[in-house]
Amino acid sequence: MELKLLNDQGQAASNVAAPDTIFGRDYNEALIHQIVVAYQANARSGNRKQKDREEVHHTTKKPWRQKGTGRARAGMSSSPLWRGGGRIFPNSPDENFSHKVNKKMYRAGLCSILSQLAREDRLSVIESLSVDAPKTKLLSQKLKGMGLDSVLVITDNLDENLLLASRNLPNVLVCEPRHADPVSLVFFKKVLITKPALAKIEEMLA
Repeated sequence: MELKLLNDQGQAASNVAAPDTIFGRDYNEALIHQIVVAYQANARSGNRKQKDREEVHHTTKKPWRQKGTGRARAGMSSSPLWRGGGRIFPNSPDENFSHKVNKKMYRAGLCSILSQLAREDRLSVIESLSVDAPKTKLLSQKLKGMGLDSVLVITDNLDENLLLASRNLPNVLVCEPRHADPVSLVFFKKVLITKPALAKIEEMLA
């Protein structure tokens, strides 16, 4: 498998050899869906809380007498049948939303995503990417000159200038290979990997 090596103008200068075991796998839609859903579910904090009829702030006085009014019987206004009453089965803050995904499945899913990105020409390699100062304008002009508007940059060494310059760009994310998650790989239109980061990815997913 060969990946395009881009220059500073965003043009393909040459090709870089990449292993087929990582960048040449078949597209496994079910596996990719599973790891994306698991990643998003594991990010949930699970801190929502609802009150039952015992916890809502209501008086325990009987709203009206038992008989003779023509209305249904009512014991107290905190009943779950009433507006503002407690929930019958409330959500507790210790609810667990996590999904378990095996390491082999997770790595296979990442390889399937990377392979599909390479087939769709959304994955490219660059020698290095840096800016002289932590200025958003500098990075924005550089990416615009390369023809990139929505890009995930995976670099081996997280340069502080590059990180600070990318924080105010909503469609740009800079991360290390170990922090490249399946949701970001699928979300961004283009994935840009530096040459040293490509070696690390091959080592991680080998």
